[in-house]
Amino acid sequence: MNTTRIIVIAKEPIPGFAKTRLIPALGEDATAALADRLLQHALSQALAADLGPVELCVAPHRDATYWKKHLQNGNVTLTQQAEGDLGVRMMLAAEQGLQHGCPVMLIGTDCPGLNARRLRALAEALSRHDACLGPVSDGGYALLGLHQAHPLLFTDMPWSTPDVARLTRERLQQLGWRWAECETLWDVDEPDDLIRLKADYPELAEYPELAGEPS
Repeated sequence: MNTTRIIVIAKEPIPGFAKTRLIPALGEDATAALADRLLQHALSQALAADLGPVELCVAPHRDATYWKKHLQNGNVTLTQQAEGDLGVRMMLAAEQGLQHGCPVMLIGTDCPGLNARRLRALAEALSRHDACLGPVSDGGYALLGLHQAHPLLFTDMPWSTPDVARLTRERLQQLGWRWAECETLWDVDEPDDLIRLKADYPELAEYPELAGEPS
């Protein structure tokens, strides 16, 4: 399989900073703990896919002590997210990653179903297409794979709305690009998602605050 660079777009799981929509259900500390577990899971799956370099593109500060533990085995590189909205941050991450001479797949940290097997399948599809997409049930996407970065895919996009995946498909069509998709997955964004997380991925929901359904 051709080399593919996986870029994990990640926030440091600081209480009050990461996964803020879950705070009403869990509180700041438990939400940060869950964000940490989801990040660890996403990174482990990216490494297990064994597709090529794995990059953590992080916010708010690349030099935070938290990130140092991920660099100990030498299999992960660390870069700083740019300033700006999600589109700006993703586009610059893609542009920088593509400079290494291989396609990139941008992923988040909140879709536990985006496992190593799916990452490998999407990378294989990307080798035969201009792009690939990992849609999620809330209308967004958890993965975008590219051979080149085009501003149309990142500019004036209503991020965190149900229109993101649809508009991304429309813009891929406008570019005349061929793309592949995996089945629709789901991510952990809202309190109701915690119920499904506990049922499908109990190893990620082992905190006391998740012992029952969220209130």
